[in-house]
Amino acid sequence: MSHPKVSIVIPSYKPAHFEQCLKSAIGQTYPNTEILVSDNCPSEEIRDICARYPGVIYQRSTALREANLLSCFYSGKGHFIKPLFDDDILHPFCVERMVAVMNMDPQTQLVFSASQVINSDNERTETRRPYQASGSMPGRDMHRSMALGMCNFIGELTSIMFRREQLWNIGWRELFRIGSHDFTLGLADVAAYCNLVKGGNAFYIDEELTYFRRDQRLQSNSNPNSNPNFGNCFSDYIDLLVVSHEGGQISRAELLELGPQVDAVCVRLGNVFEQMARARQRYLDYCAALAAD
Repeated sequence: MSHPKVSIVIPSYKPAHFEQCLKSAIGQTYPNTEILVSDNCPSEEIRDICARYPGVIYQRSTALREANLLSCFYSGKGHFIKPLFDDDILHPFCVERMVAVMNMDPQTQLVFSASQVINSDNERTETRRPYQASGSMPGRDMHRSMALGMCNFIGELTSIMFRREQLWNIGWRELFRIGSHDFTLGLADVAAYCNLVKGGNAFYIDEELTYFRRDQRLQSNSNPNSNPNFGNCFSDYIDLLVVSHEGGQISRAELLELGPQVDAVCVRLGNVFEQMARARQRYLDYCAALAAD
């Protein structure tokens, strides 16, 4: 299967940059794609744009935020799923490059690339290049790096491609959950990456293949002005430490050694986000229970 089908899935709400986003999906050099738009925009702007492009699969959705995202993911029929958010852009070679990597090794469950942040005028504002060369890493190592580093070095969901089979193995109720914690309101993307790559490998392509738009005037989960749960994007890193120890990805010593870092981030952000104090207390309670064993 040299050209397996790829579903480019676009959960959509914001029409401002949507047509450029859609054109970047249509303009892929890879020859076997389906483009699926799941639209919960309150107006008909996105529907009208899709109507101008024959072949785009359009579905109207009443689901919001993560529910619309899941609906979009599980509607894809391709062998691989390529997420694309409604104001982001794909490089023309993005799908072609990612499929080539996936085809090289069946153990590769997830591929991601270097990316560029752009503003509302498509001006480049930040290059994100977590590694200096392309390469593979075991899923466990990827999970450990995110937990111990308390950072998402992959970036947004637009930056990845994954195997549809793995998505169905996980199940929609568990995609954003790790162990005892539900990451839906915060680090849903990080939880998804850890689940999608479990038992396999992740591969990084050191080539700028995606463009993430940061426009604080628009409603977005990455915009603190429009996302009431934005604090969870920080507090969830503390909970990620706990569930990573529960799951055996990090050791007891590693968990306890990060205590000063947990305290420091809570001092810095605790007055801004009320979620921080609760997450810190969960961490302290968990560590105390370990000490009592």
